[in-house]
Amino acid sequence: MFRQLSSFVLLALALTAGAAQAQSYPAKPIRMIVPFPPGGGTDILSRLVANKLTEVSKWTVIADNRAGAGGTIGIAEAVRAAPAGYDMVMGQKDNMVVAPWLYKNLSYDPTKDLVAVAHVAYTPVVIVTSTNSRFKSLTDVVAAAKAAPDAITYGSPGNGTTIHLAGEIFKTAANIKIRHIPYKGSNAALMDVLAGNVDLMVSSLPSAMGQIKAGKLRPLAVTSARRSTSLPDVPTVAELGYKDFDVSTWYGLFMPAATPKDIVATVHAEVNKLLATPEMKAAIHAQGAETQNMSAEQFSNLLKTDYQKWKGIVQASGATIE
Repeated sequence: MFRQLSSFVLLALALTAGAAQAQSYPAKPIRMIVPFPPGGGTDILSRLVANKLTEVSKWTVIADNRAGAGGTIGIAEAVRAAPAGYDMVMGQKDNMVVAPWLYKNLSYDPTKDLVAVAHVAYTPVVIVTSTNSRFKSLTDVVAAAKAAPDAITYGSPGNGTTIHLAGEIFKTAANIKIRHIPYKGSNAALMDVLAGNVDLMVSSLPSAMGQIKAGKLRPLAVTSARRSTSLPDVPTVAELGYKDFDVSTWYGLFMPAATPKDIVATVHAEVNKLLATPEMKAAIHAQGAETQNMSAEQFSNLLKTDYQKWKGIVQASGATIE
C-alpha cells in the first residue's frame, strides 16, 4: 500500500513538474540554427520566422548562421545541442534527406537524432540566368549544350544539396553536359550569375526571388510538378518535354530528439499559429514559397518518406561526397 501510494505521489509530482515546465517555457532566448550563410533562401525564411515569432509570441528567438558542407554542419550542431528546447534548426531536404546518402561519414541520422517540430514552407527549384544572358529559354540552353558539351556552367549553393542534384537530374533527362560550379551558399552563386561568371544557376525560389523581381535574373523554368504561384508565367521543366520531372524542396524546424514532448508541442503550436496568419502567408509567398499546414506527425512522416525516396535517387545518380 505504501509503495503504491509512493508511486502515485511520484507520478503526480512528475506530471506537475512537466506542466510547470511547459508553462514557464521559454525562460531564456531560443537559438534557431541556420545551416547556410546569410542571404540565401534558408537564411531569409529563418529570419522571417525568428523575427515574427519574437514579435508575436514575445519569445526571444535568435537566428544563428552555422554554415558549411551543404548545410550538414549546422544540422550536426543541432544534434549535439542540449535537448532542453533552447536550440532548434531550420532544416530542409538538402541536409535532412539528401546529404545522408551523399556524405560517406555523416555524423547524424535525421530520422533518429532529431524530432520534427513544424513544417515551415515548400518551394520549387528554379533555373535562372542573367537578363543579359544569350539564353532566353531552357530550350536555348539545351541546344547550346549539345552544340558545345561542357562549355556551359551552372552554379548551386553547394555539393550535396537538392538544388545541385536537380541540375544533375536535368542534365541526365536532357542528355547534355554542363559543368557544375558549387558555391558556399546561394548568395555567392547569385552574384556570379549576375556578373556573368557562370551561365546559369539552379536555385531555391526564396534565394532568387529578389533578383527576379528586380529584373536582373531571368527564370527559365521551375523544377516542380506544377507551376509556382509566385511565377505563374514560368513553365515547368516537365512542360518543356521532360515528362514527370519533379524536384522541389521544403523547410522545417527540428530539435534534438530527446527534447521534452511538451516543449516540442508548445513550439509546434506557436509556429503553426504564426504560419496561419495572412501576414505570414503573404510574406512567405513573396519569397516564392508556400506554407503547408502540417501536424508534427505529418511532418515527421514526410521526412521519413523523402529520406527513403532520395536514397534511390542519389544512388542512381552515382554522386558521393567524401
